[in-house]
Amino acid sequence: QVQLVESGGGLVQPGGSLRLSCAASGRTFSLYALGWFRQAPGKEREFVASISWTSSRSIYADSVKGRFTISRDNAKNTVYLQMVSLKPEDTAVYYCNAADSEGWGTSWGQGTQVTVSS
Repeated sequence: QVQLVESGGGLVQPGGSLRLSCAASGRTFSLYALGWFRQAPGKEREFVASISWTSSRSIYADSVKGRFTISRDNAKNTVYLQMVSLKPEDTAVYYCNAADSEGWGTSWGQGTQVTVSS
């Protein structure tokens, strides 16, 4: 089992920046990747970005390409999501998830709220 704790959300104006953190603990040696997902009010949860746990390979949703950057610090077992040029449509609860050989986990934490508003 891998435990994940998200942090770093908040209220920001359009065009602003935020950095989210996801700290992993437990069986991190079994990880294939860590990723970020988000769920806006009234919408389904959607994929945002992911990064391999053992290589530099990363994947982004088209809606965030060029604005969001996912990175990791293996020494700290932490994955970051740097978000710039934020838009109101980025407003959502952001969740971290971990993938192992069976795919993405099926349980979700509390997430961290990101609100982009003037």
